[in-house]
Amino acid sequence: MSDTIRLDGRVLYLSQDPAVIEAQLAGENFTRATAGALRDNVSTDEITPVTVMLTYDERLGQYPYVGFKAGERMPIGRHAVKNGGFQVTVAGKRYGKGSSRESSPLAELSAGIRLIVAESFERIYQQNCDNIGILTTTDFSVLDRLIAGETVPIDEFLKGRDALTQQIIRSGGLLAYSKFANWPAPRVREMANPANAANAANAASTAEPKTLVEKIIERHLHPGIESAQRGDGVFIAADWRFSHDYFTGMCAHLMHRAFGKPAPLHAPDHIIAFQDHLVLASQSIPHVRDGLLPGVANLMEGHTSFSRDYPVRSHGALDNSPGSEGICHALMAEQYALPGQVACGTDSHTPHSGALGCLAFGAGATEIANSWVTGYVRCKVPETLRIEIDGTLREGVTAKDLVLHLLQMDVIRSGGAIGLVFEYGGAAVRAMSVDERATLTNMVAELGGFTGIVEPDERTVAFLKERRGVDFALENWMKSDAGATYRDTIRIDATAIEPMLARPGDPGNGVTAPQLEQDVAIDIAYGGSCTAGKREDFDFYHEVLRWGVEQGMHVPEGTRLFLQFGTMAVRAYCENQGYLPVFERAGVTLVMPGCGSCANCGPGQSADANEVTISAINRNFPGRSGPGNVWLASPYTVAASALAGKITTFEQLKHARR
Repeated sequence: MSDTIRLDGRVLYLSQDPAVIEAQLAGENFTRATAGALRDNVSTDEITPVTVMLTYDERLGQYPYVGFKAGERMPIGRHAVKNGGFQVTVAGKRYGKGSSRESSPLAELSAGIRLIVAESFERIYQQNCDNIGILTTTDFSVLDRLIAGETVPIDEFLKGRDALTQQIIRSGGLLAYSKFANWPAPRVREMANPANAANAANAASTAEPKTLVEKIIERHLHPGIESAQRGDGVFIAADWRFSHDYFTGMCAHLMHRAFGKPAPLHAPDHIIAFQDHLVLASQSIPHVRDGLLPGVANLMEGHTSFSRDYPVRSHGALDNSPGSEGICHALMAEQYALPGQVACGTDSHTPHSGALGCLAFGAGATEIANSWVTGYVRCKVPETLRIEIDGTLREGVTAKDLVLHLLQMDVIRSGGAIGLVFEYGGAAVRAMSVDERATLTNMVAELGGFTGIVEPDERTVAFLKERRGVDFALENWMKSDAGATYRDTIRIDATAIEPMLARPGDPGNGVTAPQLEQDVAIDIAYGGSCTAGKREDFDFYHEVLRWGVEQGMHVPEGTRLFLQFGTMAVRAYCENQGYLPVFERAGVTLVMPGCGSCANCGPGQSADANEVTISAINRNFPGRSGPGNVWLASPYTVAASALAGKITTFEQLKHARR
């Protein structure tokens, strides 16, 4: 990358005012002052909606911001950014939140954007920019200097970045850096544990107390790194590396371009290709209506050719019906990840497996492509936020309600937890099943964190035995030390948590269900996805629907309830438990595993902007599950609302029937 940067193009301010956006596209130039309030929380769903992610090369340059919402309008059309000659994008807080899709910065880069200026960035998005050569900064004075015509040294864009990231940015991206780096065979280090008891006691007395994630990173450090402190950029050995069908082709394309074809994969039996995101496209309204299925087939071919050409593990589509073996995150917990391991994948919800006490995090396509060959993945040694949840959850209150409570807190909404580990503990967490813990860790993606983790315990051991037949022995190091350093501690009284909702537009728009001042009629209720398609989620759906059937209730005309299994093992569990007849009598439409409407790609999505959905998925950004408005809620509330035809909790529904 050049040692100096100058502004040769225009600046696009992502304003809250659609008129300002339209004026810029028409050729008018603005300043930060005249552009008005900048949009916060611009998600990757808005930068590149899933319906445009049907290629993985420079053709994405047609599409940046086509899903961007200003007011009630989406003012940026296809080709608008490239045709407008824009070189810099400017936005507010938490830019690039949501999905880890590298398609978003690649679309910006391909449209001519070379610099993003924002008040704050989501971790994965900014790392993806670093990896492909887009500069980012939160220093608006740098923008002022560029606008004034000054040539700015690259060092201005490296301030506050760790040394490794600085090297990658200077190299022009991760793969350019990787070609000249040293990649010895990964190995897992033993924790500092001298052979005799006396030395062990001395070592314990002098070592700095560490969190569980810090210990896992220490064990997996690149051999060229003796030690690492919080804030350092490092490469760590990954026990598991996975991709799904949206990004396998892009990963393979980048890998072959950098390392040749065939590429020398490291430990291919620990690389997994999941076919889950696009398997229901044939039932997706926009994909069928807009002729997008050939593009889906193109992505599928990129995915299947990689899994066919290399000896990697693969989970594919079902033979007899639309659907897959399971959603990647759920299958990682059901079949692969173990306490103390490192898992990385091409999806922001990879922290799902942190419920087992492993370090699991999402990464972009470039990171995964590099990891396939080297065995290493990049991260920054993170700070940790302790979430201490004591007391006992009330009946009908779940982990999803806890996450929605966290999301509406000012410190989270403002981006105060970006890049942090969410370490969950306390009596309420210890009492949770692994399925419920997975909801907490899965939705760290929405909280803005690096990952989520729960200390493994006897519930973890029992889960591994029951679900996988694994006899796992916990090791003494698999917990945070007393006296470990935390950025902060958030304490929550579980008994005070009420059933929660998130109003449409953002998962952080939280409100307690009793605060709703008027009835909200619904058209669609949806339970499923990696967050809410687990066994215990289906226990919750069944509990509500069985009660409803016993009361002579069913889903009313004009409302549709979709329940989607996270994996085929969950479906088998429901069948064995006798849940399916109850679902049928209640009027449920059952959907086989796949990301489906959660990725706006299958049954359960809205068809027009006037439809209202209540959903147990993890995010409700504009356009996420179709053009309608999406409210987020727990499985209990989704099922109860489906029976009522309006948003209500299970407790409220039972009270209304007395």
